[in-house]
Amino acid sequence: MQEFGSVLTLINRSGILPRSVKKETFPMMVRLNQLCWAVALLLAASSVELARAAEPPSDLCSLLPAETVSKTLGQAFGSPKKTVAPRPFSNTNQGTDCTFESGGHTLLFRIYVDPSTSASTDLFAKLKTYFGNGSTAVGGIGDEAYLDKLKGLHVRKGKVRYFLDGAGTPKQKNDLALGVAGQL
Repeated sequence: MQEFGSVLTLINRSGILPRSVKKETFPMMVRLNQLCWAVALLLAASSVELARAAEPPSDLCSLLPAETVSKTLGQAFGSPKKTVAPRPFSNTNQGTDCTFESGGHTLLFRIYVDPSTSASTDLFAKLKTYFGNGSTAVGGIGDEAYLDKLKGLHVRKGKVRYFLDGAGTPKQKNDLALGVAGQL
């Protein structure tokens, strides 16, 4: 405490602090400063974690587990068969097809990760000119979504685009798509 008093006296003589600052105030200022730094470090660490959480996993099929598909669609689906999805246009990324099967029913989950959000937005709009004719806009899923005239659900969230087609009602596909969007 003696050291703080000496430091406070030096600071007061320098004219930085008003004379009305008492010796007892200085330790509180030090604690407040330490608390501010601790909060700043926590915020920085959590923002790094949030940025990392926004990146899709290396196994894109893991975004839609077979258990979730089975529960949502009300029948037992096996693990997805993973294959390469074709590039929609030259100079675009290949995607991943995750095909779930149960008896005679099939659900296709096709997913693409684009280089940036703006590239994904542009490509989603371009593809909508082909698949969006007669489509219905769907709100509340990702950044934008629509149900095409054949009941396939197209979704874009950030730099990720995905598509659900086959087994399931539009409501069930919406539920599955919400689960995927929540992980991106």
